[in-house]
Amino acid sequence: MSTRKVQKKPNLDSVTTINEDGSRYFLHPADVRGSFTKWRRVVGAFLLLIYVALPWIPINGYPAVFFNLAERRFHLFGLTFVTEDLWLAFFLLTGLGFGLFYITALAGRLWCGWTCPYTVFLEHIYRRIERFIDGDAPARRKLDAAPWTGEKITKRVIKHSLYFLVSAAIAHVFLSYFVSIPRLYEYMQQSPVANAKAFGVVTFLTLALYGSFAWFREQFCIIMCPYGRIQSALTDDNTMVIGYDANRGEPRGKASDSNNGDCINCSRCVQVCPTGIDIRNGLQLECIGCAACVDACDEIMEKLDRPKGLVRYDSLNGLAGKARQIIRPRIILYTGFLMLGAVVLTLFVSGLHSADAEVGRLVGQPFYVNDQGVRNQFELRMVNKRNEEATFKVHAVDPPKGLELSGVEKAFVVPPQGEVTRPFFANLPAVDYKGRFTLKFEITVQPGDITIDSEIVFLGPSAYQFKEQLEAQKKAAENPAPKP
Repeated sequence: MSTRKVQKKPNLDSVTTINEDGSRYFLHPADVRGSFTKWRRVVGAFLLLIYVALPWIPINGYPAVFFNLAERRFHLFGLTFVTEDLWLAFFLLTGLGFGLFYITALAGRLWCGWTCPYTVFLEHIYRRIERFIDGDAPARRKLDAAPWTGEKITKRVIKHSLYFLVSAAIAHVFLSYFVSIPRLYEYMQQSPVANAKAFGVVTFLTLALYGSFAWFREQFCIIMCPYGRIQSALTDDNTMVIGYDANRGEPRGKASDSNNGDCINCSRCVQVCPTGIDIRNGLQLECIGCAACVDACDEIMEKLDRPKGLVRYDSLNGLAGKARQIIRPRIILYTGFLMLGAVVLTLFVSGLHSADAEVGRLVGQPFYVNDQGVRNQFELRMVNKRNEEATFKVHAVDPPKGLELSGVEKAFVVPPQGEVTRPFFANLPAVDYKGRFTLKFEITVQPGDITIDSEIVFLGPSAYQFKEQLEAQKKAAENPAPKP
């Protein structure tokens, strides 16, 4: 009895990974050689190196990318952001979104096949482990169909143990973006109970990564990822995709028959596809633009001494023999949005300082009135984003006559990456009070010669109410209520 598992033939009626009875069909894409495969591996290795290295690279005393949630500090390539700067994330997220739209309109799902983290981890780590342990695609299909022997159990244990270790390593690197490498090393030497939250995050990520890459695999791209489903709205006939040149390849048949096209129906493009489609059936939702089928077909064409490019990167217009139009309305629109967002973000980021300060109102009664005048209670919040001490000094700008500030006469020293709040009071004599007004402050920061402007409304009753209130207080003082 044969234990070889037959490869399923893809069609357009259903996805290849689902059998007719609804069960899962596991894909075993064959390995392939070629220029695109080589460069995909180079790009994948480079991206993995960046992912691992960023928490180790110090810039201005902090990792290149460090989301310090505990202290509400976010360090990105030398720039430090506080929670008040999070509104800038709007420009970052929308920029990434329009950037992805832009790339998709020009080059289809190039992002998915070359730089998507899911694809990078799956294709350049987990599948490489599987090929090393279980062998090539025919050997893996044969092993799947074989009974549970000692050899099969050994291979499964080794493979899934490596899967789990790699998943744990990826999860730990991810956590280092939020706690830093030194703190992560401390956590790893302590009991899990001592750092329950961090341990829980790593455990969850490890199990999620293991489940995704050991079992779920390409199902994520087909079922869960929304990008593949909106691709049709972002592309048109001029978008560069991977396609099959039917004019040149049809009719399919033996290479020895001169009446046939260049496609010899070897199905090599199907065997190497990581999502199990037949690219000759046309552009499909499952295609991630990885170019494995391009290299596979080019390899066959070389052996047959025929021109490469039967399966290639091209637009649908190009595959149909028409001219491709690169500059078109959607490209102009996306370019305009990208440039506008980049200009706005650059202006805002260039206006950020290494320090921040703000005058706010203390919690409680908004103002106090007595025969001496009106008093407001404020709070000065100072944030130092530098890795050195900073000195903050507060000055009132064009204050009204008679205004006295108490609590901010001296300069404040804020520690590196620190935040300090101090209460202070503003008093205005009764003779000088004319009603509420805007009080402006100028806060200077050293070093850096930074000047920060802040303003707040000095609250109080209207001039008429103030006069009545003072008269009532005076009468109450002159005629105290009799004791019971």
